[in-house]
Amino acid sequence: MGISREETIELLKQAYCMELETVMNYLANSVNLDGVRAEEIKKSLSADITEELGHATQLAQRIKQLGGLVPGSANVTLGQQKQPPADTTDVVYVIQAVIEAEQAACEHYQKIIRATDGADYVTQDLCIRLLASEEEHLIQFQGYLKEYQKTG
Repeated sequence: MGISREETIELLKQAYCMELETVMNYLANSVNLDGVRAEEIKKSLSADITEELGHATQLAQRIKQLGGLVPGSANVTLGQQKQPPADTTDVVYVIQAVIEAEQAACEHYQKIIRATDGADYVTQDLCIRLLASEEEHLIQFQGYLKEYQKTG
């Protein structure tokens, strides 16, 4: 009853790819952004890179524990998130891109939590912890957006 091990592995692989894409975009934005107003966002993104990479690592370990293979670069799906902007001073675009990425991560973790309920408590627990972290980032960047829209 419930979700199969193979289905769980596929959901975890998708989450792993999402986390890696987030790491790449946060890294690019933390370096590319220019301007005085960008400094706080750059610092925040820089700090989040390590945490998001940690999420990918935890997901990779769970994929392996379930008997799956962690995808290498040829099998990682990217391009689902907003890419870093060409205008390196467009801080609001970057904040909105982060919010979208965090919302997508929250939705995906909620999907895994529901799918594994009663079937795989270890995966469910992992995804609950990852969801809490993503929600924290989401709220933080929603706060940044409010401030930037106010000062516009």
